[in-house]
Amino acid sequence: MNNPLHSVITGTGTYLPSKKIVNTDFLKHEFYETNGRKLDKDNQDVINKFYEITTIKERRYVQDDQVTSDIAFLAAQKAIADAAIDPEELDYIIVAHNFGDVKHGSNRTDMVPALASRVKFSLKIKNPECISYDLPFGCPGWLQAIIQADYFIKSGDAKKILVIGAETISRVIDPHDRDGMIYADGAGATILEASTEVDKGLLAHKTRSDTYRYSQMLKMAGSYNAQNEKADDLYLKMNGRKLYQYALETVPKSIKACLEKCGKDIRSVKKILIHQANGKMDDAILERLYSLYGINDVPYEVMPMIISWTGNSSVATIPTLLDLILKGELEEHTIEKGDLVVFASVGAGMNINAAVYQF
Repeated sequence: MNNPLHSVITGTGTYLPSKKIVNTDFLKHEFYETNGRKLDKDNQDVINKFYEITTIKERRYVQDDQVTSDIAFLAAQKAIADAAIDPEELDYIIVAHNFGDVKHGSNRTDMVPALASRVKFSLKIKNPECISYDLPFGCPGWLQAIIQADYFIKSGDAKKILVIGAETISRVIDPHDRDGMIYADGAGATILEASTEVDKGLLAHKTRSDTYRYSQMLKMAGSYNAQNEKADDLYLKMNGRKLYQYALETVPKSIKACLEKCGKDIRSVKKILIHQANGKMDDAILERLYSLYGINDVPYEVMPMIISWTGNSSVATIPTLLDLILKGELEEHTIEKGDLVVFASVGAGMNINAAVYQF
């Protein structure tokens, strides 16, 4: 009897923008409260508090002549080369993003044609059987695209799939909103291929959407400085306090449910690659996860963190983190053959997902 098909990662690639924006670059900003009043605090104090809460020192922004589909293409090129495949053999290209292509000097989104179609064009793929489409799913978009790709592969519909998470959030943040300091730009790409090899690949996944109570925790709205910004311009807004509480309550439970789904225990997990949203929040999620197993001595080294220098690039954070580890660019972290790795993310929707993968 033939072994069933399952999904394995055969290539990864990342594009990290070269432009570094450090915290002191925000000293010249004018920050406002949600009620439109100018913030009655010194900017240095605002930045110090921001760093204390998020652990972010710097973030990356794209160059003025770049848009999201450009950096998605650059990451895709690296993943394809890493997997050593012919791009004409791809069955699907799935691009996870939330804002499309937003040009410098504007916050208007452009999603026609789909970013995946633009990437396919840039890759010069002529095969009409290569289906390209986009997935807007908040920050968990890349992982949800991986989950969708897994279904295609397991059904026998596809053998090779390119999944990309790319975003240029710097183009949609309100310069008068201190929460905007958390966001960054970037792209990460992954090649999934069908395999019959046992004890390897995507073992289980779990997704939940809590829209009834929490759909407005991340949304688009006007500038806090309404008098000096265009009234019809929309910017990304976040209810950080409630989001923190929601993530702490639900992400650990989802990870545990996913591990139980494939009969694995947290003690056998080598790495937990969690969406790089907020350093302190991710620490709290990890602590809550291990407490569900009655473990008080939390092994923080299981959770690699890069947010301090990359910022929160939304859908790009996990594939970027994965690529850096696999390419040996994070000195203290490695993933070897046989290692069990957990992926997890939380974001707009509110959406949460988790997956268990064996390398």
